[in-house]
Amino acid sequence: MRTLYFDCFSGISGDMVIGALIDAGGDPVQMEEELKKLNIDEEYNLSWGKVVKNGITSTKFDVILTSKSEQTPEHSHSHAQEHSHGHSHSHEHEHSHGHERNHIHVPHTHHSSRTYKQIVEAINEANFNESVANMSLAIFKKIGEAEGHIHGLPLDKVHFHEVGAVDSIIDIIGAAILIDQLGIESVQSSAIPTGSGHVHIDHGIYPVPAPATLEILKGVPIASKDIRSELATPTGAAIAAVLAETFGSLPAMNVELIGYGAGTKTFENHPNVLRVIIGETQ
Repeated sequence: MRTLYFDCFSGISGDMVIGALIDAGGDPVQMEEELKKLNIDEEYNLSWGKVVKNGITSTKFDVILTSKSEQTPEHSHSHAQEHSHGHSHSHEHEHSHGHERNHIHVPHTHHSSRTYKQIVEAINEANFNESVANMSLAIFKKIGEAEGHIHGLPLDKVHFHEVGAVDSIIDIIGAAILIDQLGIESVQSSAIPTGSGHVHIDHGIYPVPAPATLEILKGVPIASKDIRSELATPTGAAIAAVLAETFGSLPAMNVELIGYGAGTKTFENHPNVLRVIIGETQ
């Protein structure tokens, strides 16, 4: 059985998943074409390229929002120098915005958000193949239910601020497209390190893991890591929680493909990358 293993020794986020899957041999151009079915491609540009993280060559994936996106100003990162595919991002640039972009908040204004219902409709109308649609819908439902639980809202009243924003829609559906494209039949994962400390979000200073992330990881083994930083984002946590059938050490497999996906942050003592290992298991 063709199996994908998420080796999350430095956590997991949506952009790290896509970077790792591209690094392992996924076709980002085909993914970009598929994503056009959502009819929101005026709102973003995609960028991917090789970076070195503490000695490991990995792929950094970015969603660059355009002026047509529905973002609030503080999230409209203008990355003019990143517009070309395969651009090697500078280290200074990697520090400029952390994994916080994947946090979900109750919006300041309704125009800056998309509702859970709108996202479901967009996926259903896009005519993705069944596998891609089912994976994407299941991941969004996981995040929506967690967010609704934290804020005391029913699913159809949940507004996604940044996860509803373009970058995380791309991260989730893009990951589903690449997993489908790579012919993955089964997903397994290591335990998920969440990191520790605090993170600043719209509601104030929250503990790490953020409440939505912890809710998403109910029933999933969490690994302890001393790093005072947010290692698992809600998007990354939901991808692993929904897709992985089991959590534990690397299964016995005939390894075929290996990929490293770079996170935005750089840590002193270990490479901030997600490793994916793809091969045949019994």
